[in-house]
Amino acid sequence: MEIKYKIQFHTDWHCGSGLAAGADVDALVVKDKDGLPFVPGKTIKGLVREAMIEMDETEESLIVKTFGFFDDKDKKDKGEAFFKNAELPEIEKSAIITNNVSKFLYRSIASTAIDVNGIAKEHSLRKMEVVVPCTLEGEILNLPEEIVPQIEKALKYIKRLGQNRNRGLGRCTITMKGGAK
Repeated sequence: MEIKYKIQFHTDWHCGSGLAAGADVDALVVKDKDGLPFVPGKTIKGLVREAMIEMDETEESLIVKTFGFFDDKDKKDKGEAFFKNAELPEIEKSAIITNNVSKFLYRSIASTAIDVNGIAKEHSLRKMEVVVPCTLEGEILNLPEEIVPQIEKALKYIKRLGQNRNRGLGRCTITMKGGAK
């Protein structure tokens, strides 16, 4: 079975690429070949798995069957489900690329560490690239039928996504697009 969903971001968000832009920005967001932002499928997979474990409503064997496992002895199994990247809808992607306006999807925010006297600590200024609030669409494929209701519930359970989600970034709502197929 498959599930299609939408992520509506209500605040700026950042899914990191691990790259920097030299002296300008310390942390860039992950982008596709056209320079457009996306949320990697493995990020969604991890958040959904974590939500399901926190909700504690699904048998562990079904979680392992769906998501796979990894242990310290280098044993691993990727699981049956496949989480595609969450991307901008095709019509929006096309309009952004055609009009060459992708630069308007991003901005930089700065932060610094403050000492006990309220003064900025030396060499602590950091700049991060963020994506402005937008809507992305994603798909989860190859789901065992018996876990679909719990996956849908777990997706709705996720309220923040990406880096600095405990500091105001990445606030979101995830909704289903149609029913599971």
